Amino acid sequence: MQIEEVNNAAAKKAFLDLPRRLYKNDPNWICPLDKDIERIFNPDKNSFFQNGKCTRWILKDKGGKVIGRIGAFLNYRKAYLSELPVGGCGFFECTDNQDAADLLFDTAKAWLKELGMKAMDGPINFGENDMWWGLLVEGFAAPYYGMNYHQPYYKRLFERYGFVPLYEQISNSIDILKPFPERFTKIAEWVIRKPGYHFEHLKKEEFERFSHDFKEIYNDAWKDFESFTPITDLTIRETFEKMKIIMDERLIWFSYVNGEPASMIVIVPDTNELIRNLNGKLGVLGKLKFLYNKSVRKNKRMRAIIMGTKAKFQRHGLESAMIIKLKEYVLPLDQYRELELSWVGDFNTKMLALHEATGATFSKKHITYRYTF
Repeated sequence: MQIEEVNNAAAKKAFLDLPRRLYKNDPNWICPLDKDIERIFNPDKNSFFQNGKCTRWILKDKGGKVIGRIGAFLNYRKAYLSELPVGGCGFFECTDNQDAADLLFDTAKAWLKELGMKAMDGPINFGENDMWWGLLVEGFAAPYYGMNYHQPYYKRLFERYGFVPLYEQISNSIDILKPFPERFTKIAEWVIRKPGYHFEHLKKEEFERFSHDFKEIYNDAWKDFESFTPITDLTIRETFEKMKIIMDERLIWFSYVNGEPASMIVIVPDTNELIRNLNGKLGVLGKLKFLYNKSVRKNKRMRAIIMGTKAKFQRHGLESAMIIKLKEYVLPLDQYRELELSWVGDFNTKMLALHEATGATFSKKHITYRYTF
């Protein structure tokens, strides 16, 4: 077997084409857009290169056929927040061959060790954890946009190499047409009527104001979690720029208490419904197909990618109120049918309790692993 670093056009194409071959007979798999994957590894498109570095490889068998791929990442802002300096690996794909998987993992490990790392998390992304994060181990159904989908045997390849679970990531699903539990609805409606509380959806023409509120809420809500690093204005702008083509501003809600930004929920229509027949390509024909899908087929699914509440406003029921506000907008459209609340770490018991309160049902489980050198 031969490892080859991806540093030319042919290797980039092989990196992108491998999943298309591995999953060609899997009816649930939806090919990510090539441009979205390439953006991760492009210093001009990914702001995480300002505080880190990454590389990637493909693996060929004796006959020159590509049988695996992997990326390795070092984020200097996060590497030293853990007890051990830790980097990451991701975008792993491989045939059912433990020797091949081991060689891919060894290659990522060696690169990270040279940079002083003592451990490796994976599969993760060289970016925020709302995209391409964790190994799918339960719920092998059609993935939502930005959510990893894997072969079931990948779990064995990771664990036999020596990766151990760092945390589980739970996604739950809400049937939009089904009424919320009575207790949930009563609490939410009571919160909505409370003096000093008000709720707004995103308005694109006031993006700067909402971007500031998003940053303030996000950095307060997550500050006590291990390995947290504050989100930057540039990352927020990049995230919303990527969502622009599909974003519905009335699916993104903010709550305020006496004028102070307190809580937010970011929901987007599921892009995967619109790119399913593109095979990862967004050329002229792909764009025409996308526009047709968007206007004729339309979205039935939504994904909640971020939800957060400032510490002092937690347990105020703000999240419940925003979900009710969302449903008030969605139901008359007679379009959306499903909302996936993805993903919540098993360490975030408050958010998991909120999922349960809505009556949401289990959808998927991903695992983020750690391998200590």
